[in-house]
Amino acid sequence: MTATKLAVVAIGGNALIKDEKRVSVEDQQVALRETSVHLVDMIEAGWNLAIGHGNGPQVGFILRRSEIAAKAEGMHEVPLDVCGADSQGAIGYELQQALRNEFFKRGINKKAATIVTQVLVDKEDPAFKKPTKPIGSFMDEAEAKHREKDMGWSVVEDAGRGWRRVVASPLPKEIVEFDAVKTLLEAGQIVITVGGGGIPVIDRGDGELIGTAAVIDKDFASSLLAQALKADMLLIATAVEKVAINFGKPEQKWLDTMTVAEAKTYLAEGTHFAKGSMAPKIQAAIWYLENGGKEALITNPESIGRALKGETGTRIIP
Repeated sequence: MTATKLAVVAIGGNALIKDEKRVSVEDQQVALRETSVHLVDMIEAGWNLAIGHGNGPQVGFILRRSEIAAKAEGMHEVPLDVCGADSQGAIGYELQQALRNEFFKRGINKKAATIVTQVLVDKEDPAFKKPTKPIGSFMDEAEAKHREKDMGWSVVEDAGRGWRRVVASPLPKEIVEFDAVKTLLEAGQIVITVGGGGIPVIDRGDGELIGTAAVIDKDFASSLLAQALKADMLLIATAVEKVAINFGKPEQKWLDTMTVAEAKTYLAEGTHFAKGSMAPKIQAAIWYLENGGKEALITNPESIGRALKGETGTRIIP
């Protein structure tokens, strides 16, 4: 089996956590085994894959464990960039194992490898001046103010539920380990990379990189990767089978195809795509297509096979 086409696949949180009652590591492994079946279907159809994934809940779990250990046992807390690295390693391990086992079942001579991936962001990105991404546990006001003063955190009060830390969500500029990703893909490996959008790092000004407390959108990072690789497709696997305009309203309409111009119009109208869910996916597709991409496809993991045949999903084209 020779892969002749390259796709960057961004899998969302629903590929790891099905619902709030099934969040254990074992539950996530079951979910990834299910997702791997659909990814291997794609590989059998002649695609080579670079796979990105979300990590929001997993980083939240790591932070929570860190906070509990710090309060109960006096352990050091884990910095956010290191939490991201931890999650990349753990999710990558689980996914590459699930893929390897599915390859074995089908007699496919393929390998999957995870690259713990740094992504460069601009230290002058406007997002750093106005952090908005909530992370970690709720705190009372006294603890929040202490962390704000002594640890430099940005904190906000959340509708009477308590205080939370907020961090920036800057745009990705460069995938630091890109050459390694490209080399593995050219060798026929399936590569798991830019997990959680990548570990955000900044250039201190002297060429040295340092991790920063931020969160990069995984769809934006996957789009950047697809552009750099000149991939044949950007596939965003999410919770819905198709994209809709006027979602949740009586005039809701599912879309089979959108042009970039149409997607930009819908996005600009500001009423069709939720900022925290579908809007970044549409924007990621637009950037990919405006920079030489061929087509973007949005669907849920279980519909990938049918979507590739044109039977479902939403295609965005130049």
